[in-house]
Amino acid sequence: MKFSKIFVQSKVFKVLRPQFEEQELSSFSGLVVFQALFDRLNIKQRFVACFRHLNHSIFGNATIMLMLIIHILLGYRSLRDIQYYRDDPIVKRVLGLNILPNVSTLSRSLSCADTQSVNNVRSVSKQIPLDRLLQEQLSRVTLDFDGTVQCTKRKAEGSAIGYNKKKKGARSYYPLLCTISQTSQVLDVHHRPGNVHDSNGAKAFILSCIDDVKAHSISSVLESRMDSAFFNEDIITALEESNVEFTLSVPFARFAELKSLIENRKRWQKYNDEISYFEDEWKPKCWDNCSRFIFIRTKIKIQQKEPIQLDMFTPYEEGYEFKVIITNKEKNIKNILEFHNGRGSQENVIGELKSQGHLNYVPVKTLAGNQLYLFANIMAYNLNKELQMSCNEKQYGTTGKRHSLWQFKQLDTIRKNILQRAGRLIRPQGKLTLSMSANDAVKNELLHYLDTLALAA
Repeated sequence: MKFSKIFVQSKVFKVLRPQFEEQELSSFSGLVVFQALFDRLNIKQRFVACFRHLNHSIFGNATIMLMLIIHILLGYRSLRDIQYYRDDPIVKRVLGLNILPNVSTLSRSLSCADTQSVNNVRSVSKQIPLDRLLQEQLSRVTLDFDGTVQCTKRKAEGSAIGYNKKKKGARSYYPLLCTISQTSQVLDVHHRPGNVHDSNGAKAFILSCIDDVKAHSISSVLESRMDSAFFNEDIITALEESNVEFTLSVPFARFAELKSLIENRKRWQKYNDEISYFEDEWKPKCWDNCSRFIFIRTKIKIQQKEPIQLDMFTPYEEGYEFKVIITNKEKNIKNILEFHNGRGSQENVIGELKSQGHLNYVPVKTLAGNQLYLFANIMAYNLNKELQMSCNEKQYGTTGKRHSLWQFKQLDTIRKNILQRAGRLIRPQGKLTLSMSANDAVKNELLHYLDTLALAA
């Protein structure tokens, strides 16, 4: 439809001064979608069971935990940011409160948390992705393991000064995350101080995650991918005994023999124009059994940093980059290399947790309180994925890199498209109704989630 210029344009004469009144207005009307998801998963009832052993405050520890998840879903980082939505009627309705707690109450509740509370919440957090695996019964389940630095910026209990290339000398935590590639969810977290190696406590944590998945996904083939920090005989033996297919990067610095094997190799099999490879049955001297090692070289351009004359010499020369992978997979090299390179999907998960879920924020000085906030971050992230998996069909099959089976929208996209929508609570003919702007895109997507969750309940 073609409009006239007079119809489209409007004159603006002055900047309006806002007037603030007590009204039942909400800036987060789309939160009703997550309210329906909370009800279907019985989130609040599960949290009530987590804190039964504690003396309950007037708000209740379960409500405080649910509020932390909502706080993160809405996009807020610091606990102090609660003051900007304390009067929001939709947030109050989702929590079942007439007034929201203040910053001191939130901080005090986290500071009073104990180890038993953390373990109980951890079990609830794990159960959400495990229930999804039980429902889907996937043919393959791929577990990725990696650690990430969680900088404290203060002296918090259980933190330590460790390796931090961005903020050297800062105290930090170094949690180890297990993610499920097919659902892009975080299965579990092993919380650690910042001064430990990546493999610290990894074996017990890996076996625990494997046992949890086996209990909920009996028919699935289990796979795992890890970097060179987890390369040791104990972990590899444990994976083989658990019937888990795996690939691990091998650290060159620890084994000088690998360099000689590569240097003495004359014939490399061609994978493509840039990549060639060979494989060998090899083991470090201290190991008992040989394993399948795959040696890969990739043709790269090495920049010449010395002064050059561009009209006489090219600024690049060809070179090779080498890496070695150990695996018990019986697939061909192409499938193994593609599978191992799919580890980058976990980096996307950690990146979204930090940039959009505020995983790198540490709210209090106590260890248990910070662990609870960590699990609130993870649950907010997992619930976003669970919402989309509950309401949408799988878009993809199993790929070589084991990409997620759904086309997910990131948490920030869900916030902008659905959650951050103005609305008003009205009572036409005495019936409480949420009135929102007549935007067709928002209406269709929001009602799609609500209707699908209602059918699934």
